[in-house]
Amino acid sequence: MQHDAMISLENVSFTYEEASSPALSDISASIRPGEFVAVLGHNGSGKSTLAKLINALYTPAEGNVVVCGYNTREEKLVWEIRRRAGMIFQNPDNQIVATVVKEDVAFGLENLGVPTEEMLPRIEQALSAVRMNKYADSAPHTLSGGQKQRVAIAGILAMEPSVIIADEATAMLDPSGRKEVLDTVRMLNRTKGITVLWITHFMEEAALADRIFVVTDGKVQIEGTPAEVFSHVEEMREMHLDVPPMTALSNALRMEGLPLPAGILTVENMVQEVEKLICPSKSAI
Repeated sequence: MQHDAMISLENVSFTYEEASSPALSDISASIRPGEFVAVLGHNGSGKSTLAKLINALYTPAEGNVVVCGYNTREEKLVWEIRRRAGMIFQNPDNQIVATVVKEDVAFGLENLGVPTEEMLPRIEQALSAVRMNKYADSAPHTLSGGQKQRVAIAGILAMEPSVIIADEATAMLDPSGRKEVLDTVRMLNRTKGITVLWITHFMEEAALADRIFVVTDGKVQIEGTPAEVFSHVEEMREMHLDVPPMTALSNALRMEGLPLPAGILTVENMVQEVEKLICPSKSAI
């Protein structure tokens, strides 16, 4: 177990009641402070179970989950863990508990017993961080899906977390809502140093992470940078997962004999590599 890790899993296994096989089996992994780590896996692979173990919603059957230095097995520490590691769930409607946006953001602070005079600036700062201040007095049901998720993020931010766990937080949103939520979390990761565990089935979202864990059959099958992970094109497809479009295209071109390198993720990467092939003297300048 890495002692400098923000999140550490050591030989973790978990089995649901009445299940014939474990949801997670002997997983060991660590996430460093300030990292943005994406988790990929098909439905039923164990990635949501992983999120719930890290948020202390579940306790491992075997092994240890340590978050911000706290072991999730210690019941008296559960609230402290959830204060430090906030979770965004898939359905934004399931997270809204109040009829006014600023009251929803205040909910977690009230549970923590934060004094009112301290709550107000924290609510304002949290809404400002997700660019939702002008909606402070709005009714949540009038907001778009992306805006509701940003309110959920503000509620977490007001509690001043070290970690944000997003369990398919963009799955139910349209493309513009997905982009605004992902952009918000990436901005918080870069500007506030908040560690992010981003569980997704969108390959283009995972491509923006620092590292990726690919979970299948309850185990981490591949781990590495996006370029490293997505270079395993055939292996990913065997696990019923895709790769970013430009990665698939470059792989197909490489198989046809074009000398493109592995690890192409974006249109920009592809343009750069094709330019090198067309004008090698220009790219050497």
